[in-house]
Amino acid sequence: MSDLVAENPQGAPDAPVLARLSVLDRFLPVWIIAAMALGLLLGRLIPGLDDALSAVEVGSVSLPIAVGLLLMMYPVLAKVRYSETARIAADRRLMISSLVLNWLIGPALMFALAWLLLPDQPEYRTGLVIVGLARCIAMVLIWNDLSCGDREAAAVLVAINSLFQIVAFAALGWFYLQVLPGWLGLETTSADFSVGAIVISVLVFLGIPLVAGFATRTLGERARGRAWYEERFLPRIGPVALYGLLFTIVMLFALQGDAITSQPGDVARIALPLLAYFLIMFAGSFALGRAIGLSYAKTSTLSFTATGNNFELAIAVCIGTFGVTSGQALAGVVGPLIEVPVLVALVYVALWAGRRFFPGDPTVPTPTVRNR
Repeated sequence: MSDLVAENPQGAPDAPVLARLSVLDRFLPVWIIAAMALGLLLGRLIPGLDDALSAVEVGSVSLPIAVGLLLMMYPVLAKVRYSETARIAADRRLMISSLVLNWLIGPALMFALAWLLLPDQPEYRTGLVIVGLARCIAMVLIWNDLSCGDREAAAVLVAINSLFQIVAFAALGWFYLQVLPGWLGLETTSADFSVGAIVISVLVFLGIPLVAGFATRTLGERARGRAWYEERFLPRIGPVALYGLLFTIVMLFALQGDAITSQPGDVARIALPLLAYFLIMFAGSFALGRAIGLSYAKTSTLSFTATGNNFELAIAVCIGTFGVTSGQALAGVVGPLIEVPVLVALVYVALWAGRRFFPGDPTVPTPTVRNR
């Protein structure tokens, strides 16, 4: 909700959530579904489009998708008040909860669901485990902004996830694909992950927009002041994030459309554990945030940073390790097919839950006042 988050950070009580939205924001779920459909259609109707889109890569990610991700993240990171990030980082409840949810509970839950629901599909199961290890560092910023979450907290948590991703991804992959299955008497999978590719992914898709966002705010406030920056400049660049989101979705599904549409039965089987994972992680994270006394804004941020996954990295790892036509790669591709619409729906769930379970909290967005 580009105008909302630019002009009314943290859901100030004098701004109805839906009444102030542009057409783009108001019908965002429609545009996202249309973007997914367009991408799938382009992938099926234009021969060789997937090869053309993947001909040039940045950090193992197709260049058009990389451009979309950077356009999507820059406006969100330009909105962050970086002077407040030290205060956010000092919140031990938020920091510890996020680390536990992202690096202990999330991967373990995906491992359990993959083995429970896909016991006879080792390739899909492995792909899902890899998806569970790739914690979100990009699109989660959009979901957080749409739900009026704490923008500064999101920036801090995404940065922490990025560091842990570099350090822990390969080790956790070894643990969940070889060590833990061996302890449980289950089938093991050998896989070598490129730490260099993970580092490049983090530096490109978080580092570039983070530096650009920080420089924009610093120079903008120094030149024209905070009031001009937040009231005049941010509303102008805000819609770029959603345009970048829609462009990324079109490109992603155009690139992988053939893999998705050619195996509908397998896609449905992969979708079930993914759907269960997103719902369980979001509900559990939201309940935890409320239980430990976080505000609505921080609870929403905690929930979306724990629920979302870095599907760009997961797809790149699956393709690079097992091949573009592998079952692992298909599982990675199905990830955003389920994640995007589900997390859009969870944005509306979060807004409803905030009004229901956080009475009197000033960070809860005010509901729309309907004309009678």
